[in-house]
Amino acid sequence: MAIWDKVFGEFVDVIQWLDESGDTMVYRFERYGNEIKYGAKLTVRESQVAILVNEGRAADFFEPGMYELETNNMPIMTTLESWPHGFESPFKAEIYFFNMRRFVDLKWGTKNPVMLRDKEFGAVRLRAFGSYGVRINDPLTFIKEITGTNGHFSTDDITDQLRNLILSRFANILGESEIPVLDLAANYDDLSEFVTARIAPEFLEYGLEITKLLVENISLPQSVEEALDRRTSMGVIGNLRDYTEFQAAEAMKAAAENPSGGASEGIGMGMGFAMANKMGESLSTPGSTNTAAATPPPIPEQTTYFVALNGQQSGPFNFSELENKIKSGGINQNTLLWTQALVEWTPASKVSELAALFAAMPPPLPTDNSPEQKK
Repeated sequence: MAIWDKVFGEFVDVIQWLDESGDTMVYRFERYGNEIKYGAKLTVRESQVAILVNEGRAADFFEPGMYELETNNMPIMTTLESWPHGFESPFKAEIYFFNMRRFVDLKWGTKNPVMLRDKEFGAVRLRAFGSYGVRINDPLTFIKEITGTNGHFSTDDITDQLRNLILSRFANILGESEIPVLDLAANYDDLSEFVTARIAPEFLEYGLEITKLLVENISLPQSVEEALDRRTSMGVIGNLRDYTEFQAAEAMKAAAENPSGGASEGIGMGMGFAMANKMGESLSTPGSTNTAAATPPPIPEQTTYFVALNGQQSGPFNFSELENKIKSGGINQNTLLWTQALVEWTPASKVSELAALFAAMPPPLPTDNSPEQKK
C-alpha cells in the first residue's frame, strides 16, 4: 500500500485543514514522506495560521489566504527530482496548522479543599470550580514551548497544566483578599478579574492568551453547609411553638387524606387529641391568641434591708416591716441601713425610698428645759 500512497500523493496539490473535532489546537498536515509538491496550493482559512517547517526550523509563516508554494525560499520538491532518489525527496518540509479561535468552556476546579482562616467561622475548607477560555497568541512560542513535534495537539493535552496554574493563583488571591465566607458569592466577578490578571503573564509564556476566567461556585464542606442550613431554617421558622402547631396540623391533614387501616386511624386520633388540647390551651384565656401571651410575668422580688441596731446587724426586713419599725420608733433618721443597691451603710433618712416616711413624722417632743415648759 505504500507505493499507492506515494502515487496518490503525486496528484495531491492542495494543502488545507478542516477541523471537525472542535478541540484541536495544532494539526500537522500529513504527506507521504513529508514531501510537498512544487506549486502546491496552501489554503489557510480564517481563525487559522500555518507554519512551514524546513529541516527542523520554522521557514515561513502564513496568515489566512491561499498561497502557491513555488517561491525560491520554499523547498522545491518536484516529482522528477524525487524519482532518482527512489521516491525519497531530499527536500523535506512540514506544514503545521494552528487553530486561532477561542477555546471556551474549559473547566477548572480544586482537587483538594483550600484551607483558609475566616473571621466568623475560624479555619474553613473551601472548594471552588469554574470555567475559562484561551486562544493561541503566539504560534511560534506555542510550538517551541508546548507542542514540539506533536502532529495532533488538543486542549486535553494542556488543560491539566493550565488548571494547576489557575488553582495556585486562585488560592493565593483568595487567602490575601480576606473576604468573609458568607460574602464570597458577592465577589465572584472581582475574584475572576484578579485571577485573570494574575495568571495572564504566565499563559503568555506558553504562547497562549487567557480570554476569560469565571468563578462559578465556592462551597463549604457538606457538614458545614448542613449546619448553616439548620441555622437559616431556624431564622425562617421564627416562633417554634407556631411552627410545631403547623406541623401537627399538616400531619393530621395527611393522615386524613391517606388512611391506611387501624394504625393510621389511631395515629390520626392521637394527633387530633393533641391538637385539640393545644387549641384548648390557646383559647382558655379570653382575648388571647396563645398561651404564651396569656401567662403573666413573674412577680418581681421585693427589696430587703439590713439594719444596724445597738451595734449589731439585724434583718433582712422587707419594706413593710421597715415602715412599721420607723412608725414605732425602732428606726430613726440616723439609723444605718444597707441593701444591695447601696455601696455602704447609709443613714435611713438618706435612702431615697424611705425619705418620704420620715418627712411625714412629727418632730421629737421638746425637753423639760425648753422655754415653753418653764412657762
